[in-house]
Amino acid sequence: MFIEEKQLREFIADSGLVSKSDLEKTVKQADDKKESVGSVLVANGKISDDELRKLQAYILGIPFVNLKDQRLNFDVLSLVPEPIARAHNIVAFRKDGDSLEVAMLDTDDLAAIDFIKKKVNLKILPRLTDRESLKSALLQYQKSLKAEFGGIIQKETAALKNVPEGGAGNDLNSADLKKMAEDLPVVRIIDTLLKHAILQNASDIHIEPMEGEMLIRYRIDGILHDSMSLPKNAAPSIVARIKVLANLKLDEKRLPQDGRFKVEMNGEKVSFRVSVLPTFFGEKVVMRLLREGVSGFTLEGLGFHGDSLEKIHAGMKQRTGMILTTGPTGSGKTTTLYTILDILNTPEVNISTIEDPIEYQMPRVNQTQVKPEIGFTFGAGLRTLVRQDPDIIMVGEIRDNETASLAVNAALTGHLVLSTLHTNSAAGAIPRLLDMEVPSFLIVSTVNVIIAQRLVRKLVQNKEKYFLNKGALATLGKSVDLARVRAALIAEKVIPADFQWEKIPFYKPVPSAESKDGYHSRVGIHEVLKVTTSIKELILRNANAGDIEVQARKDGMLTMLEDGIFKCVQGVTTIEEVFRVVSE
Repeated sequence: MFIEEKQLREFIADSGLVSKSDLEKTVKQADDKKESVGSVLVANGKISDDELRKLQAYILGIPFVNLKDQRLNFDVLSLVPEPIARAHNIVAFRKDGDSLEVAMLDTDDLAAIDFIKKKVNLKILPRLTDRESLKSALLQYQKSLKAEFGGIIQKETAALKNVPEGGAGNDLNSADLKKMAEDLPVVRIIDTLLKHAILQNASDIHIEPMEGEMLIRYRIDGILHDSMSLPKNAAPSIVARIKVLANLKLDEKRLPQDGRFKVEMNGEKVSFRVSVLPTFFGEKVVMRLLREGVSGFTLEGLGFHGDSLEKIHAGMKQRTGMILTTGPTGSGKTTTLYTILDILNTPEVNISTIEDPIEYQMPRVNQTQVKPEIGFTFGAGLRTLVRQDPDIIMVGEIRDNETASLAVNAALTGHLVLSTLHTNSAAGAIPRLLDMEVPSFLIVSTVNVIIAQRLVRKLVQNKEKYFLNKGALATLGKSVDLARVRAALIAEKVIPADFQWEKIPFYKPVPSAESKDGYHSRVGIHEVLKVTTSIKELILRNANAGDIEVQARKDGMLTMLEDGIFKCVQGVTTIEEVFRVVSE
């Protein structure tokens, strides 16, 4: 919202929201910092975000709406998908003819307005609202979704045909199971489960057979949540339906199976990677959701900043060598690599990948899926890729000696190679490569940058501020070098140079209607190791991971714990969340 600074200052003075003396001090501070007086007042706690927003609405003549305690029509509310509503703080609350009124915290979010306009083909009328009002509206998504999906599933489960006694469907033949999978109620149940998972932004769906029921769980922001339980007699039909979708063998119940299928919802294509595993009480199904065509990620958006970001950009400018990402499964390694690929993906270069599986489809990138069952492994695929005249190669994972050797040789012969390793730290990638029998002189010749990462949950806007006393700071200082975190915070101008730790606020999650646990979405915490001359000398002497990390820290690397505390000071996450995901 563009408002002339002179006009804003006059309205604030007339509004009586702040005293004359406070306003004079703020005006001087704003002039010194070359910032808006409104943002300085909010930063100093003199007025709230919502008070400033109401004032701006009044100046601009934009209607301000209060949605608290209003029951919204779910058909209108659902015109804006819940993930978009939460990400952009925008909800649809009234439809009149060919016009749709939307309440927003920022009416300058033109991307959100344009997205909704294209989706609903209506004239969009933006209205300003405050955070409490928006939270009240977002809560109605959850109530409506629970009512909608819970009601549908209960109704359709009751309509399922009872499975004959004797092993929960184990005696049924393939034809019987296929007929059950095509039964209308089970089709509706699975469609509803998938739709709900997509709207909740889940990364995985777990369908688990128990002794007397079937449990459905969603993994959201890295944490598993119980969603619902279904009667035991629904299990064979549900598993059979998923097997049909994933083109798996219906009558195979003794061996694990893997498959894949795709759905399209609200114009978004989502692939489901299916794993079926026999357990004591029946077959357990886990489905990983992979959103196709995902782009628009930025390294900054993933949580990279400062010196770490500069090291990655320097590595990306190299024409040869390797960029490695490390961490456990589900730590966002592949997303980081895809983001780097997206930046490097220009008409001047040829990019080829070898993956298992292909998680995101990217335009102008030649992506290949490995098939070990027919002998098409990472090694075999990589041998062929180097004959395809690539400039940049991405190897989904370096798992064995053969793949490691081929990747290093590709990096030596004029290619930029991106790949992942399963190690706990950036420094740990070096001994891992040595274990894979890659000679140390080849490692120092090829590896440019190593990124280690974890994902932490982000706090929602409604959070509780607190301060650490000297005892708590001393305890924290045993695990984290606070002096290094302080230096990074000052260097990036997050805090003033004369700050004291006792006066820096940290935050706790506040459970609310908006979020049951006070968190929403995730962001990365990272350590980025640049292979400098001093580190190369250590590698040639076969130094261990500890010695390499000590030198990397001397060279300026923030560890994951230190980067986590950096983000705690920014108010992005909590100390507890950082220590939950990082093991020392």
